[in-house]
Amino acid sequence: MTTDHGYPAVRMYIAGEWCQGATGRTAPIVNPATGETIGEVPLATTADLDRALDAAAEGFWTWRGTPIARRTEILHTAAGLLTERAAEVGRIMTLEQGKPLAEATGEARRVADTLRWHADDARRAYGRIIPSAPGTVLSVRREPVGPVAAFVPWNFPAGGPMRKISSALSAGCSIVLKASEETPATAMELVRCFADAGVPAGVLNLVFGEPAEVSAHLIASPVIRLVAFTGSVPVGKLLAAEAGKVMKPSLMELGGHAPVIVCADADPVTAARRAAQAKFVNAGQVCTSPSRFLVHESLAEEFTAEFVKAAEALVVGDGMAEGTTMGPLANERRLKSLERLTADAVARGAKVLTGGERLDRPGYFFAPTVLTDVPGDADLLHEEPFGPIAPIVPFTDLDEALRTANALPYGLAAYGFTDSAATAEKLATELEAGILSINHCGGSVHEAPSGGVKDSGYGREGGPEALDAYLVTKRVSHLLVP
Repeated sequence: MTTDHGYPAVRMYIAGEWCQGATGRTAPIVNPATGETIGEVPLATTADLDRALDAAAEGFWTWRGTPIARRTEILHTAAGLLTERAAEVGRIMTLEQGKPLAEATGEARRVADTLRWHADDARRAYGRIIPSAPGTVLSVRREPVGPVAAFVPWNFPAGGPMRKISSALSAGCSIVLKASEETPATAMELVRCFADAGVPAGVLNLVFGEPAEVSAHLIASPVIRLVAFTGSVPVGKLLAAEAGKVMKPSLMELGGHAPVIVCADADPVTAARRAAQAKFVNAGQVCTSPSRFLVHESLAEEFTAEFVKAAEALVVGDGMAEGTTMGPLANERRLKSLERLTADAVARGAKVLTGGERLDRPGYFFAPTVLTDVPGDADLLHEEPFGPIAPIVPFTDLDEALRTANALPYGLAAYGFTDSAATAEKLATELEAGILSINHCGGSVHEAPSGGVKDSGYGREGGPEALDAYLVTKRVSHLLVP
């Protein structure tokens, strides 16, 4: 069933059934390219959440007891279904989130591979036998932690949910996923792939609702054994504190303000092209997006000219339109935030070389923006912009640039450009970030860990480390009795 806008009717998924909330409460879903309401998202009540918790409690024992070979088979089937449906999932994603259709479809295909990788990796979650006293078998086992409460934002409507689902289900856990109310249909279609693949009822549950209400209820429940969150630093700190009150482990993938250091020996044109490409992906609404450009003074002019050229070459428009290379921001909140950050920087002396304002059209469009002469006290250099704004700041000394890069409380991603192996090693050693790319702006990959340090969170998603939060370690000592 779809609306007149070609958008599916959104439902929650609880205990193996597609359903609306108990009271029929809903919230509007808006196409950010047009500002039009295209659907309604059901909002869970406490009763709905309790049903999801009861289902996850029962589903955990069912899924945990399913042989790993069978679990892997089901998850691979789900990945295959998602691959087959990627074009439709991408279309839905673009309607509700705004990113260009090619980006959206690529995201759907990419997360199918994420699921395949984690499903296979879980088969290698080995324990070990430890040499011990005669007549005693001492072993270490890794077991699923239990039902998981997961919370994900709107910027990657397929990638965010899949990171949590793939790790939880691969490890043998059940999960209650609270996906974004702004991009609910993509999460719904992901869950449909798992349901159609044969994941037992109760193992995977999808809810929507008022974020504070849902998080408070799920985290406090004795059913939940792990809290997994991706989102902003302030909200992450609140959820981590709530989890800490009830002694529950948490996985926090929080925001950043990623520095890019372009060293004196780098190629400024290549650096600008690669950095600009990464900056404007998803309209800059990426937690690892490069957002502070520290460029050696000898390269600043050439780097800036090439960056402006790349920004002005972007085709900003509806993600469904052919040729669009950058879509709208996700909502009005993002527009107001970028307008505020730009105005503050300009008021303090910054120069806008291109963009700097909302585009005069329906929807939530903000022009790709490049600023120079941004003073150190501008809000833009201290707050994560989460949008298509690039402040370029020259430096004279690499140690000075490193101090500036590390000065903020964030430590998610960082980038560096240099032709020197020694300088590359200096950047790798001294930049305070959980994710570092040299001579490119690499995104997350399922075979390697991603996560932050300092206020950007703790725990890792991706790579073999991704299962760590979802598994507990049990020591077993067995005295052999004759």
